[in-house]
Amino acid sequence: MRSIIRTDQAPAAIGPYSQAILVDNVLYCSGQIPLDPETGSLITEGIEAETERVLENLKAILKAAKMQLTHVVSCRVYLTDMDNYGPFNEVYARYFKEALPARETVAVKALPRGARIEISCVAVL
Repeated sequence: MRSIIRTDQAPAAIGPYSQAILVDNVLYCSGQIPLDPETGSLITEGIEAETERVLENLKAILKAAKMQLTHVVSCRVYLTDMDNYGPFNEVYARYFKEALPARETVAVKALPRGARIEISCVAVL
């Protein structure tokens, strides 16, 4: 069983992809950048606020699939500047306190719309 997950509580896809795809009990969330879901504007107030926006967007997508952060088993994090790793990690740790997901963090040259962070995840019900 495959279902497309979509919510207005997270930014609409900015390309030819879905916010998430649910296959049986596994949710594959597309990468989220710090876009305000109401305005579509990029949040640029610092990596802490940007990380919070990304994680709130992911929470909204998970909620649309009747899941929450505790269902996340894996995250992929992309940062354009590894100097932001420490502050990012502090915010991330506030969201993931139990059942810590596997994670990889990769430095990249650039992200869509000039974002400094992007996170995708996989969750299992």
